[in-house]
Amino acid sequence: MIVVTTPTGNIGRQVVSWLIAAGAHVRVIARDPSKLPKGPRGRFELVEGAHDDAATLARALEGAKSLFWLPPGDMTLPSPEAAYVDFARPLLGALQDHPSMRVVGVSALGRGWPKQAGHVTATLKADDLISETGVPYRALCCGSLMENILRQRDMIAEKGVFFWPSPSELKLPYVATRDVAAVAARLLLDETWTGHEELQMPGPEDLSFDQMAQIMSDTLQKPVSFQEIGMEDMRGMLIANGASAGMARSMIQMLTAKNAGLDHMAPRAFAAETPTTFREWCRIVLEPAIVAAEGRP
Repeated sequence: MIVVTTPTGNIGRQVVSWLIAAGAHVRVIARDPSKLPKGPRGRFELVEGAHDDAATLARALEGAKSLFWLPPGDMTLPSPEAAYVDFARPLLGALQDHPSMRVVGVSALGRGWPKQAGHVTATLKADDLISETGVPYRALCCGSLMENILRQRDMIAEKGVFFWPSPSELKLPYVATRDVAAVAARLLLDETWTGHEELQMPGPEDLSFDQMAQIMSDTLQKPVSFQEIGMEDMRGMLIANGASAGMARSMIQMLTAKNAGLDHMAPRAFAAETPTTFREWCRIVLEPAIVAAEGRP
């Protein structure tokens, strides 16, 4: 039995699909079962509840061998410690009863960064706490997710522009969630690995925002441009969209660190397992999303 958290999220739902396709026995933890994908419904067990709840985890982990772990990163919580570190504490207790449980978690690039990096600092601290339980653990240390662009789908569709608080020429690593899910599923199905390891997943190439704009323009066959905004503008938008002051500050700390080189702390590795280029992603994911936003058939 393999347990999957966040089965309605960008990564989790794809992990579920991969596992079901492989014939695995799957159990999902979902706070709102109505949001589960309709296709595979009935082909997995459901434990209703939140995965930061000890009783829910106890039910879900009973008889399981592997766990896919991903905190939702709730931006309304007061701090990144609450969203990532404290969120993981019930899991730490549950793993005491399951010392051989293989855990695969989604993490971040940036190990060794000497300054505060908000979400990344808290995520890596949670990784350390899971590792300290002694269970076999694989942390998938991802670059920025390509799917984050979809948050600006309407802006791209209506105005042909996307924005971020970074210089247009800054090159950063990007990885597609489909590749993260595929690697996670492979590890969850493999019952031979032991110990703790961080797998660097920067994606196939670093891209500047200007390069991304050109690729989007080529794919969508319409002009798309990039607009740099200030960090304070970004902070204001986050708070306007419901983020707490602490989580908005944490996001700004992370983005500031990324602009200064956080994503390049480790040498590029493991990229062969993240083959989806940004151009391919735009064709497979972004273009259909823009077509839908524009109301085209």
